Amino acid sequence: MSIKSFRVAAATAVLLLSASPAWSFSFAPATTHHHHALSRPTMLASAGPSIRKTSSLSMTTAAVAAVEESNDDKDPPLFERFLKGISRDYKMRLPLYKSDVADGLNTQCLAATCFLFFACLAPAVGFGALFGSVTNGAIGTMEMVSSTAMCGVIYALTSAQPLTIIGSTGPVLAFVATLVKLAEKMNLPFLPLYAWTGIWTSGILLASSLTSASNLVKYLTRFTDEIFSTLISFIFVVEAAQNIGRSFTNPASSFTKGLMTLIVAVSTYFTASTLRGLRNTVYFSKGIRKNVSNFGPTLGVLAGALIARWAKVSQGAAATLPALSIPATFATTSGRPWLIPIMDLPVWARWGAILPALMATVLLFLDQNITVRLVNNPQYKMEKGRRKGNMLDGMHADMLIISILTFFTSLVGLPWLVAATVRSISHVRALSIFDSAGKLKSTIEQRITGLSIHSLIGACVLFDKPRSVLTQIPTPVLMGLFMFLGTSALPGNEMWERIKGLFKDSKIAPKERWAAVPKKTTTLFTAIQIACLAAMVYVKESPIGVLFPVVIALLAPLRFALEKTVISKENIDILDEDDE
Repeated sequence: MSIKSFRVAAATAVLLLSASPAWSFSFAPATTHHHHALSRPTMLASAGPSIRKTSSLSMTTAAVAAVEESNDDKDPPLFERFLKGISRDYKMRLPLYKSDVADGLNTQCLAATCFLFFACLAPAVGFGALFGSVTNGAIGTMEMVSSTAMCGVIYALTSAQPLTIIGSTGPVLAFVATLVKLAEKMNLPFLPLYAWTGIWTSGILLASSLTSASNLVKYLTRFTDEIFSTLISFIFVVEAAQNIGRSFTNPASSFTKGLMTLIVAVSTYFTASTLRGLRNTVYFSKGIRKNVSNFGPTLGVLAGALIARWAKVSQGAAATLPALSIPATFATTSGRPWLIPIMDLPVWARWGAILPALMATVLLFLDQNITVRLVNNPQYKMEKGRRKGNMLDGMHADMLIISILTFFTSLVGLPWLVAATVRSISHVRALSIFDSAGKLKSTIEQRITGLSIHSLIGACVLFDKPRSVLTQIPTPVLMGLFMFLGTSALPGNEMWERIKGLFKDSKIAPKERWAAVPKKTTTLFTAIQIACLAAMVYVKESPIGVLFPVVIALLAPLRFALEKTVISKENIDILDEDDE
């Protein structure tokens, strides 16, 4: 094994074993791109008066100084001195807090808020029902929606990368289900065990943020990003398709309801997709194209809801579709007190909870950092509080916030939340600004959308009128939105583009960035990524689903093993090159 491969494997082992940090470790990353950026370019000149006015603020003197100072760390070690990473993140971002508010006051941010409100509420309700099922009501829909609202607001106000959307994920659900079985097997109360596991997990995550352990992400490359992003998109699309399919096979349903479910979901999806793509057409004026495109997903939800309403009025109960289910009162699902009696767990089990906490740490650490790395991708041309081309900026401060939120949610029995990949990417793309040729020019970096989205979700928990309106929205509408979320995250994913390339006529197809690589090598690289994706799906759905984060962690050493075995370094560097 080469020294480089050994270093990557060693770094992965450090994470998996959750060992105590040794600040003297310093490994060379696979690829890093650190450049200097002092001020926002004039990319927003054509974005419209409202955005241009609020985006005219360049980086303040303090932020510029922090960026200049941070550029001295061209290759940060795996662990840095106490608080250095967190301090660096906030020094670069907090001076821009005023512009983070001002830049969010425009119609595009309003459109993004409307779209992401539904895109975040629907998974919260869906995951809440699943949590209620696996925990026998100990943690349910009210806990999930409350956690989404509360944690989302706090994260939007305090994080260093506020465009990241946090929420629950499938792997977290699988872990909690395993924890329930462990509690039953050992005759322990579940909620106190959950609380102590979360307390230990938050402590380890806190230590990782204080010592800048998120620098481990520099060993991840596009290879891992693409597989993980494709997996999450796949999960959204498959979940929507399965839900639609169940409307035909469920004995309690009927063919009419199944057909209406399909029509409403597909109508929502195609309306959202068609209107979102209007910006790239020649129809109507530029202003109309832009605004209709921005509000496309919201108009898709409205169109689907109107079709379902028409069917209900014209056909009666035979065509009435199931609607979004939100608890009628603000109380725990089971009626238990909010505060968990953590002392009900035996002393030995309180200490023993550190073992499942180690796995939970790996899960939350990787979920959070891989998603933030995707959000920080240079292709989105973000500049606030970051060095050009750097994907690590903001991660340490954000991990600090996640550790604190994990601690408090554990005490009151709320689900743990981390960065949600598809919702975060959809948020970023909803805030992207394009030129007349449809090329991305910049992204509106602000805190207002994240704050507004989760405040609206909170309103649905606390107030009757918003709740009564939302309970009129049929679930097939949300399934159509799920399909839109899953498919809209795929453009720009080169793994997806190479999969489509397998079926293209290379003689007439446009040349891609990796055209210099032999086609057989490109096909092999893509096939390996597909195999990794299939393995992740298999593990996630199997009884050993709790080991899902381990599979993710092993992708990094696998990528470096490829260049030592089946694919030359020259070719893999092209295929796996990060955006500049």
